[in-house]
Amino acid sequence: MRDPVRAALDVCPVEVSIAVLGGAWKLSVVRYLLTRTHRFGELQRAVGEVTPRTLTRALRELETDGIVTRTVYPEVPPRVEYSLTELGRSLGPVVDWLEQWGESYAKTQATLSSDATLGD
Repeated sequence: MRDPVRAALDVCPVEVSIAVLGGAWKLSVVRYLLTRTHRFGELQRAVGEVTPRTLTRALRELETDGIVTRTVYPEVPPRVEYSLTELGRSLGPVVDWLEQWGESYAKTQATLSSDATLGD
């Protein structure tokens, strides 16, 4: 267990969730892996402006925390695929809810921004 997760266990379940899923690009990775298994390059293109180093770190942490499985195929060149574990797939409703909330929030902020501009 990673130290941040271990420390969060002493606080509350919400902090455990943040320790596992918080950080750069992790929820985006989970979101794309919910659709299917991906290779590293596919994930990098899907997620967006993420550096290979940052994506590698996120995938390693998600793997350590039991959310992602990394499968290496003995081929030349080597093929590596990432998929969600059963625990990772259980995040589907959470990711869906966060996506809906994010869309609603963005619309609200756009409306507030528009209203503020009209008042100038």
